[in-house]
Amino acid sequence: MQHAPLILDIAGTRLSAADRRRLAHPLTGGVILFTRNWQNRAQLLELTSAIKSVRDDLLICVDHEGGRVQRFRSDGFTQLPAMAAFGRMWMDDGRGAAARPGSGALRATNAATAAGYVLGAELRACGVDFSFTPVLDLDWGRSSVIGDRAFHSDARVVTLLAKSLMHGLLQAGMANCGKHFPGHGWASADSHTDVPVDERSLRAILADDAAPYGWLSSALSSVMPAHVIYPKVDRRPAGFSARWLQDILRERLHFQSAVFSDDLSMEGARRLDGQIVSYTDAAVAALQAGCDLVLLCNQSLGDGRALDALLEGLESALAAGRWQASSASEARRLALLPQTPPLPWDELMFHGAYLAALELLP
Repeated sequence: MQHAPLILDIAGTRLSAADRRRLAHPLTGGVILFTRNWQNRAQLLELTSAIKSVRDDLLICVDHEGGRVQRFRSDGFTQLPAMAAFGRMWMDDGRGAAARPGSGALRATNAATAAGYVLGAELRACGVDFSFTPVLDLDWGRSSVIGDRAFHSDARVVTLLAKSLMHGLLQAGMANCGKHFPGHGWASADSHTDVPVDERSLRAILADDAAPYGWLSSALSSVMPAHVIYPKVDRRPAGFSARWLQDILRERLHFQSAVFSDDLSMEGARRLDGQIVSYTDAAVAALQAGCDLVLLCNQSLGDGRALDALLEGLESALAAGRWQASSASEARRLALLPQTPPLPWDELMFHGAYLAALELLP
């Protein structure tokens, strides 16, 4: 079985000839969409159909969490709340004249399930297969890049709310992705522009930030590790560390599904062992460490030379034995593709489960 580990991006709202060539490459496993790829629903559906016409096994992905991180916001898409809204609902005991009946925890879990269903059903109606959600990071009040993207500061609350959101995604026929393993909430630096460091011990991290990954190991469809260095565990960021991905995530926490790298263009991915490395070297390091799939984002802009160099570099590295194609990794990628047909948008808008879910959103 061919292993297609690369998730890449495209520059515009329609496929160019260069896009089609890159998507057809046997090492390409999917595409990640951004706001620049969006005009309206009709255009998005045309774009996703065009991508599938190149190869129907390509995984069409997006970062669509709610709150600050939602790529499609108009033309009927529901503006979803940041995940912290569900944590606040959890803490609300329901007292007061205007409060709806039921404990805060029950209302919060129902609302999180509703959010997952709305998120997944709307995306799937436009041809998008997969969203990188939910965030499992704890809100320690230290990380601005995480902040209200986190459900709560308590790992138990995060786990139950994330499980509820994942159940809603499942109802819509969409897989999930827990991120950013083992936790990005403590480190204050932003891995987009810096190399965050978390100085805590392995015991402390496993007791709090990584706990949701163990509790949800059988329910998570995929995991994305953090571009954070935990020096008391390994000198490399988690996404490039066999200690984190194989010894801890797979062996200790018993996770068996897909592992994505975070974006290889981020500063936290480019600096390994104190040196700036190429995208190819970063991708190979991630695959060697235990990632099944690697993302390179925002490199299609301009001439897209970085994407072409990465495809060529991965091909050469595979031929040279620097990384091994994995049938297990390819099976994990294919398992992320939806297994049921989506509801068309016009039908979804009158679907009872969808209308009921909208009523539950905060």
